[in-house]
Amino acid sequence: MSAETSLQLINILEKTISPDKNELEAAQTYLEQAALTNFPEFCKGLSEILGHGGNSAVVRMAAGLQFKNSLTSKDPNIAIQYQHRWLALPEQTRAYIKQNILGALGTENNRPSTAAQCVAYVAVAELPVKQWPELIECLASNVVNTSSTEMTKEATLETIGYICQEIQDQEVLQLQANQILTAIIHGMRSNEPSNHVRLAATNALQNSLEFTRANFETDTERNFIMEVVCEATQSTDTSVKVSALQCLVKIMSLYYQHMESYMGQALFPITLDAMKSEIDEVALQGIEFWSNVSDEEMDLSIEATEASEAGRVPSRCSRFYAKGALQFLVPVLQQKLTKQEENDDEDDWNPSKAAGVCLMLLATCCEDDIIPHVLPFVKDNIKSPNWRCRDAALMAFGSILGGLEPTTLKPLVDQAMPTLIELMYDQSVQVRDTCAWTFGRICEIVPEAAINEQYLKSLLEALVNGLKAEPRVANNVCWAFTGLAEAAYEAAENAMNAGKDDDGAQPETYCLSQYFEFIVQRLLETTDRPDGAQANLRSSAYEALMELVKNSPRDCYVAVQKTTMVILERLQHVLQMESHIQSHSDRAQYNDLQSLLCGTLQSVLRKVSTEDAPKISDTIMTALLQMFNSNSCKAGGVQEDALMAVSTLVEILGEGFLKYMEAFKPFLHLGLKNRAEYQVCGAAVGLTGDIARALRARILPYCDEIMMLLLENLGDNTVHRSVKPQILSVFGDIALSIGHDFGKYLTVVLQTLAQASQVDVDRSDFDMLDYLNELREGILEAYTGIIQGLKDEDGNNEAGKTCLLALESHLPSVIHFVSTCSQDPDHSDSIIHNCAGLVGDLCLTYGAKVLPLVDAEAVNEMLTEGRRSRVTKTKNIANWATREVRKLRNHATSW
Repeated sequence: MSAETSLQLINILEKTISPDKNELEAAQTYLEQAALTNFPEFCKGLSEILGHGGNSAVVRMAAGLQFKNSLTSKDPNIAIQYQHRWLALPEQTRAYIKQNILGALGTENNRPSTAAQCVAYVAVAELPVKQWPELIECLASNVVNTSSTEMTKEATLETIGYICQEIQDQEVLQLQANQILTAIIHGMRSNEPSNHVRLAATNALQNSLEFTRANFETDTERNFIMEVVCEATQSTDTSVKVSALQCLVKIMSLYYQHMESYMGQALFPITLDAMKSEIDEVALQGIEFWSNVSDEEMDLSIEATEASEAGRVPSRCSRFYAKGALQFLVPVLQQKLTKQEENDDEDDWNPSKAAGVCLMLLATCCEDDIIPHVLPFVKDNIKSPNWRCRDAALMAFGSILGGLEPTTLKPLVDQAMPTLIELMYDQSVQVRDTCAWTFGRICEIVPEAAINEQYLKSLLEALVNGLKAEPRVANNVCWAFTGLAEAAYEAAENAMNAGKDDDGAQPETYCLSQYFEFIVQRLLETTDRPDGAQANLRSSAYEALMELVKNSPRDCYVAVQKTTMVILERLQHVLQMESHIQSHSDRAQYNDLQSLLCGTLQSVLRKVSTEDAPKISDTIMTALLQMFNSNSCKAGGVQEDALMAVSTLVEILGEGFLKYMEAFKPFLHLGLKNRAEYQVCGAAVGLTGDIARALRARILPYCDEIMMLLLENLGDNTVHRSVKPQILSVFGDIALSIGHDFGKYLTVVLQTLAQASQVDVDRSDFDMLDYLNELREGILEAYTGIIQGLKDEDGNNEAGKTCLLALESHLPSVIHFVSTCSQDPDHSDSIIHNCAGLVGDLCLTYGAKVLPLVDAEAVNEMLTEGRRSRVTKTKNIANWATREVRKLRNHATSW
């Protein structure tokens, strides 16, 4: 780059921190254009400016930042494009730039190092494709070289940390793990004079722990690493101490099985001491360590149970560290519970909150063993004159509930109820808040205690009173009402169904019936509170209302009808307010309110009787169409909630929804085309299936456009993967609805299903395995719907026969797909259910023709597995399909 161009770029970079908005925008535009016009020269220029020690710190930092931003992005797809753009540069150009940025390490005065980020992001692009092989050795040399300056060591260790953090594929760095670890441990040593270097090294260790597994498997290397980490936890520098403790937390998760020899001598005393620290960051890591131990031991307990059920030895065993440490941990945690911050911000994480979570995890892990360590503290402090002690006692009590055995839990809660109800009126807002949260826990974990007739009336009075309290208290009260409604309904259902096989009927009454309308009214008032935006109160109140309506018995129907009309009126009122929106904040609150009203509308509509639904459906649909037409429906969340509300209307109206189809069709199409917001697109796809099932053959006039949009979505790689299984399933719904008229789509749909059947995924990624099962379920549901739809009961429909004949040539690949699905070791139970159903339908539809295909070893194994399923539905359908195959076999034998 010429001196003149370099000076111009320096001038521009200086303006990237200008307070003048116009200068700032002009500089940004120039830099964007420079990157587009001549990317190689742009990168070279930036690397020269960064590498030149004579430039100002501001300019060097700006150059490094621009260079880094040309290599990476928060959007993973753009980041990959940037990496490819970098790799496309001539090797000579890249070598020149790399020399500049590597040479800049340790020459900056600012922290953290900008050059470190530049080197790291080039490494992230190059190392996975086996470029820049000498880099790690060069970085390690920088650290261990006795002539390296403090800044060089620190910047180099930061670089190593960034590389370890950003490279996703652990195998890329595994071969160089020893060199990386050598450099890190060298920087972490207690005789390293610079705390800055020790901190950079300790942070780098945190990021390298996943791919240093081989080192942890070797006793001598593990001992050395553990010794250095434990030494670093004793540093007088808080940042180094905290980072070292974070390393221990992560090591415990990754290498639990290797920790036994360190626990008693080092890890236990170090972490207990950290928990007691008055420095919040240190205490938090000590607490986090034992939360992690509890988490790990709960997983090991589950693994042990599963292994025992399968009659095998578990691959890993719990050492029961949490149980052994309870007597020492619990008193410290309880002490931390009393260190609440008076004006607590919900988002602030502090040792007091962390202690509550740790107690919860310890209780779940150690179960009833925790009681003797917690109850004395609760009894001693629950009526203390000091609000901090009362609050801590409540928090301790509420925290352990989830881990106790039901036989232990209920008497404890019954005994505590009068005191807890009394504390709902406490003068301290913190105590009332924790008490309301404790009731939320009780309603969720031991609901029978909450609906105990002895305390119900006084509990309801306390909760209703709590709805008028500060938003944080009222928010927890709403959560308690949610659990209470569910508990009351479930108790009534159980009483009604005792000794009967037919569940699912609606109870006539329940213990909340006499209070129902009053509670609904109070919750509606709560949703209207002027401070409803605080502490998520408005949303919680609507959610409690939804649960109350959803879990309402028959004798509350009149109140549900009234609530439906109130919600409808509110929705209409809100829609009229759109023209008054002035600010971004107003718009956000307005959109949230519309979403909440749509959600509540769904809840009340599901309770409306089939006779009453048509009386109010015009008003509801008019309001929803107005919402689809409004600006707020440009927000994905509102559009999704509005589509879900239409779905509920379809559910209760059935064929009666046809009268709205013409008016609604454009908005359904808009939803199906909304590929950018996959939740909206998914809701529209789901709704399409609902409409097909409701309208049956009457959906036919709308099918061409719908099928075209669905097929377009399947062929579009930008559509989120979660939508595609739903689309395949909807093909089955449409085929089932329109029967032989599906023939015109049959060829293209069968090709699409055959292509989708070939998909496989990365087996190490659990999310992708779930997706594969969902995709396969969608394919199986599509085949089932098509076969059932084309099969004419009388067998006289020529169009249907022609379609079934066309489908016949695909049957070998369909059965092959069934075998592939059922033999996959990672298949779900619903895969077996759908496979069995499809086999049964094929037998019914094609008779003897299909016997050679279905009477195969893989199919028989699948049906055997289905008959042994613990899920009744799967067992029943597998038994039915087995009978159908057997009939064909017997018939063939008799001939």
